[in-house]
Amino acid sequence: MARVTAQTDTRQGILDTAYGLVGARGFSGVGLNEILTSAGVPKGSFYHYFSSKEAFGEALLADYFETYLAALDTTLAEPGLTHAERLMNYWRKWQATQGSIDYQRKCLAVKLAAEVSDLSEAMRLALKRGTAAIIERLSHSVAAGVAEGSLTVESDPQTAAEDLYHVWLGASLMAKIVRADGPFEAAIGTTRRILGLPSP
Repeated sequence: MARVTAQTDTRQGILDTAYGLVGARGFSGVGLNEILTSAGVPKGSFYHYFSSKEAFGEALLADYFETYLAALDTTLAEPGLTHAERLMNYWRKWQATQGSIDYQRKCLAVKLAAEVSDLSEAMRLALKRGTAAIIERLSHSVAAGVAEGSLTVESDPQTAAEDLYHVWLGASLMAKIVRADGPFEAAIGTTRRILGLPSP
C-alpha cells in the first residue's frame, strides 16, 4: 500500500509542479526536463507515470478540472445565499484569479485552449469535457435561481450558462491583451444583464 501511495504522490507532484510552469509559459513552452527537475523526479521515471507528453498534458487538464469543479461546487452551494449571489461570487472569484499574477492559480482552460486544441485531439477533448462540466453546473445554478426567483433569463438556463461562460473566456483573453481589468468589469455588467439583475 505504501508503494502505491508513493507512486501516486510522485505522479501528483509532477502535475502540481507543472501547473505554475505551464500557467506561465504554456504547454509547448515548457520542456519535460524542466518539469521533472523542478519536481525532483528523474527523467527516466516520467514514462512510468505518463506514456507521452501528450498523455501528461491530458492528465494535467483532468487533474486541473477535478480540482476546479470541486471548488465550483463549493461556491455554488455556499449556505445562506441565493443562487444569484452564488453565481456572482463565482464570477468575482474568476476575476480575482485571472487578474492575479500567480500563475499557479490561472485557469488552464483560458491558457491552453487556443494552443493545444490544434495540437492534440486528446487534450482538446479533455478541455471539452472539463468546460462542459463547468457549464452544466452553471446551468443547474441558473435554473435553480430562476425557480427561487433570485434571477431571470430570457433564454433557457443552458443557453444562458453557455453565454456567460463564453463572455468570461473572452474577457479573460482580452484582459491578458490589455493588462487591465476593463474586460472583467464589462463582463460583470453583461453577466448581470443576462441574469436579469439590477446594477449594484
